[in-house]
Amino acid sequence: MSRHAQILATGRYVPDRVVSNDELRERFEPRFPDFVRKMEESTGIHARRWAPENWATSDLALPAAQQALDRARLRPEHIDLIILGTDSPDYITPATSVVLQHKLGAKNAGTFDVGCACASFPTALATASGLIMANPSINRVLVVGAYLMRKLASPDDPMIFFYGDGAGAAVVTASDRPGILGSALHADGSFHADWGIYSGGTFEPATEESVRAGRTSVRMTKRYPPEVNHDGWPRLVLALADANGFAANQIDFILFTQVRKPSIKIVMDKLGLPMERTHTIMEEWGYTGSACIPMVLDDAIEQKRIVPGQLVVLVGSGVGYNQAAVALRML
Repeated sequence: MSRHAQILATGRYVPDRVVSNDELRERFEPRFPDFVRKMEESTGIHARRWAPENWATSDLALPAAQQALDRARLRPEHIDLIILGTDSPDYITPATSVVLQHKLGAKNAGTFDVGCACASFPTALATASGLIMANPSINRVLVVGAYLMRKLASPDDPMIFFYGDGAGAAVVTASDRPGILGSALHADGSFHADWGIYSGGTFEPATEESVRAGRTSVRMTKRYPPEVNHDGWPRLVLALADANGFAANQIDFILFTQVRKPSIKIVMDKLGLPMERTHTIMEEWGYTGSACIPMVLDDAIEQKRIVPGQLVVLVGSGVGYNQAAVALRML
């Protein structure tokens, strides 16, 4: 009998505190008078959620993971493996996934992190599928995406406008029917110096000078060209479709990184798909980076926009840059 992987249940966590554009406009207007207005128009973001100041990324991941497990009717000790995707980890080391394992009480689970920014969740989902298909001892994998980049930004950086805090999760299980169908990955490391945290690792260990200069905070040093997503997303989707025997117009629902709503419209037009076949959450939850794909997936399922039997594609794209897409059949 063939061994496959499927998503059994999903979950998410959105913090209670709502931070409006008006609140950020008050903070940044003296130095960046037009910034929030321009960003609101170009992204579609109207508000975002912020976690308590004493929380770490694993604290966001915990309730999302618990919700996914509850919906799957599983206990933490039933999980064989935790894969956590984030580029805002609790620590440089150890992995945030092992912190989550401890907080969750998943005492029988192995863990590792995936750190390719907003491409982390589809990459982790594809990895979970491959491990389940290749290892009869791995039957239940908890895949989590979590994001708390706001805490790694300078309070004076207007890019805080983008950042929302949140987490999403999926329980992936072994199945005798195809659920996760395939994946496609792409990267272009020539963009690695354009947006990131450049002091605190081995390239430049943190020093008093680097902290004072702001190099231990996330920063954009060069604007990404729109073509990275406008051309890259359709190219990745078409490669995924070709490799897995379906056409773009057969996709029932497709979800993208939640950073710019106008970009999603451009890509949907290029793929020949109506906007009714996608869903967005950035309007009220902001840009939730590594967490946005599982969060928008869970929200679309909860609203019954995604239902069993549909062919669904997830497309993530993040700094570095990394891109990843996954095709799955909802069972």
